[in-house]
Amino acid sequence: MPSGCSIRALWILNNHDTVVFSRRFPVVEKRWRSAFKTENESTDPPRLPTDQQLAVSFARRKRREGSSRGYGLRVSQSTKGSDSWVDDPITRHIISLSLSEDDDNESNENDDTNILWPIVIHTKALYHILVLPLVEPREMKDFVNLSNRSDCGSAVGEDLSLSSLLLNMSSITGALMVAHSFGDIVSGDTAEPEVVVAASPSVGGLFDSLTGSIGISTRPRPVAAAPVAASSSSSGSSITGAAASDAPRGGLLDKDLLRNFIASAMPFGTPLDLSLSNIFAMKANGFSSAEPPHQDLKQPAWKPYLYKGKQRLLFTIHETINAAMYDRDEIPDSVSVAGQINCRAELEGLPDVSFPLAGLSKARIDSISFHPCAQVPAHGIDKQNIVFQPPLGNFVLMRYQAGCGLGPPVKGFYQLSMVSEDEGAFLFKVGLMEGYKSPLSMEFCTITMPFPRRRIVAFDGTPSAGTVVTTEHSVEWRVVGSGRSLSGKSLEATFPGTIKFSPLKSRRRGDGDDDEENDGEGTENVVNVEDVLVQKMNKDLPAVEMEEPFCWQAYDYAKVSFKIVGASVSRMSIDTKSVNIYPTTKSPVEYSAQVTSGDYILWNTLGKAPSAAAV
Repeated sequence: MPSGCSIRALWILNNHDTVVFSRRFPVVEKRWRSAFKTENESTDPPRLPTDQQLAVSFARRKRREGSSRGYGLRVSQSTKGSDSWVDDPITRHIISLSLSEDDDNESNENDDTNILWPIVIHTKALYHILVLPLVEPREMKDFVNLSNRSDCGSAVGEDLSLSSLLLNMSSITGALMVAHSFGDIVSGDTAEPEVVVAASPSVGGLFDSLTGSIGISTRPRPVAAAPVAASSSSSGSSITGAAASDAPRGGLLDKDLLRNFIASAMPFGTPLDLSLSNIFAMKANGFSSAEPPHQDLKQPAWKPYLYKGKQRLLFTIHETINAAMYDRDEIPDSVSVAGQINCRAELEGLPDVSFPLAGLSKARIDSISFHPCAQVPAHGIDKQNIVFQPPLGNFVLMRYQAGCGLGPPVKGFYQLSMVSEDEGAFLFKVGLMEGYKSPLSMEFCTITMPFPRRRIVAFDGTPSAGTVVTTEHSVEWRVVGSGRSLSGKSLEATFPGTIKFSPLKSRRRGDGDDDEENDGEGTENVVNVEDVLVQKMNKDLPAVEMEEPFCWQAYDYAKVSFKIVGASVSRMSIDTKSVNIYPTTKSPVEYSAQVTSGDYILWNTLGKAPSAAAV
């Protein structure tokens, strides 16, 4: 079979493990069956399962593996032939399904006719997206052998391991891209990446370029002349109207949109262009022979139209800080940065853009990936040259994982102690922007104590800085409010207080005498008074909401939210004077940076907190 990526089938399941959308590609399936017959002359190739069969297999695997993704490591519950038996964390993202009605995997040893593999799984919103790419039948046999061997894990330097097997399969990368594209569509997360400029809050998306907007306004502005080499009869208002009508809608699954996306992005199962904005643009504008590119220039798939208008080049570094702050000697704090470089190239023709990316050694880059339009011909210890032919509109040029070179922007601790079942005392002590200098500026910072399973009836406390807002289930401390940025200096603040909850309503569990007896046993086995209170409260707490998975005791953490502008915290930077455009044009180059909080958690120093074990 030829190299590349082709998709045999894909399924979308909801949170009830029911298939709500599926698509099979007969052309690709015919290639698979032909290859299987060549490899196994005496065996008929297995057929793709029906939606009902797949849903049953997925639910059975979910029960066996503990969750939809699975354990990822071999545990005591693992059975021979299962994903967790392979003992590789990648099996949480690339799974297999047994199509046999027998739940005992040992009965299917060395039988690749009952196994569906490799299936890329991606979870977004309330949906599971399963993508089955085309692979060689011998690769399927290699996986079956791995999932049935008796030893555990992969030895160093071993020829056959799951990681090495997947590394040589180009279809896996394509299937991952397909799964993520469908995840964005079903969740409605199809907005183009934000590109920030100094004169305005943001730049519009692809349709700004198509309608001739300079990208300063928050809504596209139509102009008299069409800026692309497309149909000149398409006005700006008609383009924005098409975009509004075709945009993904939240709520119910838009199956018509999914079918149209498949027909345009991956006809016959081969992914071509997975950009939803490009598809919208082509559907709205069509194609025209007006002003085609030069014969010697090949127009890439990611740029179906050529830009016409005022030229400029914009870069934005957007970083997200994830942190777990414990304030404990035995548990070190964990801080990481996930960053991306967003770009918008309003350049006529098909130019090449190159620039050196500085600050790599200071940023302590852990991983890095690039847009398909980019090439990285050479790199050094602290510099990496990037050459790319930019698509139209906003796009992510590069993604990376790095350390926080400037240190965490919010330090401190959070303590909450329950003095009774319904009343507690808390204390915050935080330091903001320590070691951060101009041009870095914190636009806002809030710290929230969530109580999703308790209702607040009384609150008392005054912070040394900022204001406090309370709701029935949370207390929000606005340390730095909107409009009062913190720049060129640090801030230390404290916030002591007390909080009172409404009494818990005991749940009936049958015989009340048994409950009283169990309560007595639990109290005798616990020495600490606070542990007794927590045990009693947890007994009557309702199930936690999925949106707050950490609040199993409802008193465990506070979440920090903030936004910093002016520079990156990883020390990644772009020198606008070193950006080269070929053919040479007089185009201004602008650069900006912003940092936002992700899962930035202050764990209760006096409570329980999960942490990763040091290896």
